[in-house]
Amino acid sequence: MKRFQPQPGFVVQAFRYALDPNAAQERALRSHCGAARAAYNWAVGWVTASWWQRKAEETYGVAESELTQWRRWSLPSLRKAFNEAKRTDPRLSTWWEENSKEAYSTGLANASAAFDNYAKSKNGKRRGKRMGAPRFKSKRKARLSCRFTTGTIRVDADGRHVTLPRLGTLRAHEPTGGLLARVRAGTARILSATVRHERGRWFVSFQVEVKREIARVARPDAAVGIDLGVKTLAVMADSTGEIRTVANPGHYDRARKQLRRASRVVSRRQGPDRRTGQKPSKRWEKANAQRNKVHHRVANLREDALHKLTTSVAAEYGTVVVEDLNVAGMLRNRRLARRIADAGFGEIRRQLAYKTRRRHATRTIVADRWYPSSKTCSGCGAVKAKLPLHVRTYACDACGLVLDRDDNAALNLAALAAACTTGTRVAGDQDTAPAVSKPRGADQKTRAIRPRRKTGAGRAGGATLPHQRQTETRDRTQTEALTLW
Repeated sequence: MKRFQPQPGFVVQAFRYALDPNAAQERALRSHCGAARAAYNWAVGWVTASWWQRKAEETYGVAESELTQWRRWSLPSLRKAFNEAKRTDPRLSTWWEENSKEAYSTGLANASAAFDNYAKSKNGKRRGKRMGAPRFKSKRKARLSCRFTTGTIRVDADGRHVTLPRLGTLRAHEPTGGLLARVRAGTARILSATVRHERGRWFVSFQVEVKREIARVARPDAAVGIDLGVKTLAVMADSTGEIRTVANPGHYDRARKQLRRASRVVSRRQGPDRRTGQKPSKRWEKANAQRNKVHHRVANLREDALHKLTTSVAAEYGTVVVEDLNVAGMLRNRRLARRIADAGFGEIRRQLAYKTRRRHATRTIVADRWYPSSKTCSGCGAVKAKLPLHVRTYACDACGLVLDRDDNAALNLAALAAACTTGTRVAGDQDTAPAVSKPRGADQKTRAIRPRRKTGAGRAGGATLPHQRQTETRDRTQTEALTLW
């Protein structure tokens, strides 16, 4: 499907508002989201049925030309098949008219995207972890969401209500005057609306084509390197050598005492049991809601802090350099996983990427994952072979520079912006700077499988020779030191 392209001078932006639906409107919202889930499950079952049928026919020796044809999972094909089945299928025929057609279109579109991602991942055309075949969505675990693309979608004139197809007029928890003023002025056009239940309440997100002028940053010629951490959320060093530190708010750690108390109350109530079919008591539901309220507050505080940090950075510097951290791998460390998740490393990089590009037309450079920012001396360029994590002070053996390791890493990231001149925006992919070898074989990715301890001579993955060990344990100097400009 062809991707929507906004007109020149416009960007696609989301305006999200909390809703206060009454009891009848909440039932309608849940019905629409459930219809989207049912349409998704129907599409998954309809497509995979042909897969299993072909596999069964192959066991009987049926020729390839006589096997059951593959069912296409494109959105038009799924819509055509669903419209034919909804009137005859007993699972759908008795209630499908209760909801808007957009609810079923949402589920079919999600199923089509899921099959596309699975096919691309299987063929090696999709980055990231290998994806499996789409599976059915559970009624108990599925996120309640529904998208509207046609029909009456508007922000009402009073600035406190929104109107959606089949759902009617819903009360907004907060004023919608910002979007209403843009629509009236002709600088915004609503494309779609998505209702979603998360963090204990309903939200509506309007996808809007908005006219946005590029805002000039305060220091367009300056670059900043950001070193993210747990003890300190971010250490920022700019091209002039100034270093600033952003403390880690630690919202989850502050709320742990309150969460322990709330969880203790929940554990003393009669909760649900799927094995015996036991229903939760009213007191358990009330206590669980109080515990979830604490989790939701922590999530909201974290989101607010990260947005304030990234907005201030994007509005000040012309170039932002961040690290390509393996956050998924870092979360496997059971001693640091809670603090890393609370810091939100991945969210910081995501927000900086779109805020610099779309709002200020500046650039975000992503340093290569194997670039030794902490091991490299920001003064002379010497690279240490080893620098354990518990060593928090960097001491250069070549020039005698002594400073905090996070400050040293931030200075190296800031200097890296001068060497990155290509359009890939990945500092490890530049073609102009000479290739710098990393210590301890970091030029290649780490092994996914641990090598055997007992290996014969001449085998790959065997023990290193004595002269190799001596070479890699010594400090050395880069061919060209990275300096601040």
